[in-house]
Amino acid sequence: SVDCSFSRGVCDWTQDADDDFDWNPADRDRGDGYYMAVPAFVGHKKDMGRLTLLLTSLKPKSSYCLIFSYRLAGERVGKLRVFLANKKAAPVWEQNKGKDERWRTGKIEIFQGAETTNSVTFESERGKGKTGEIGVDNVVLISGLCPED
Repeated sequence: SVDCSFSRGVCDWTQDADDDFDWNPADRDRGDGYYMAVPAFVGHKKDMGRLTLLLTSLKPKSSYCLIFSYRLAGERVGKLRVFLANKKAAPVWEQNKGKDERWRTGKIEIFQGAETTNSVTFESERGKGKTGEIGVDNVVLISGLCPED
C-alpha cells in the first residue's frame, strides 16, 4: 500500500492553478500531524478548489483501492467530489453533507485497463454556509479490490 496522507505521505500532491481557491493544511485535534481543508468562508458559492494526487506507478490491468477520510462539517458547507483522470466528465464519488461533524471513510475502486489512471482529484465546491469546513485526510492506495467494511 502507498501512504498519501499529508503529514508523512510519500505522494505527489498538487494544487490546481485554474481553480478558485487552494486547499490548506489544518492541524488535527490531537496534534498528530495535519489534514487538508477548505474552510466554509473561503471564496463564493459555487467556487471550486482542486487538490490532485499524481499517480505515477500504477500497473496496467490491475485493481487498486483508494481509501480516504473525509469530513463535511457545518450547515450547507458544499460538496466534495473525486475525479479520476481518465474519466474527466463525471465524478466517481460525491458527498454533499455530513450527518454530523465526524470523519468518515470513502473508498473508490480504480480499475486499470489498457489506459491507466494517472491522477485522482479531490474537488471542493463552496456551498452557502459560512461555518465549518470540508476536510480530507489519510489517503491510502492499496492494490487489489476495496475491502468490505
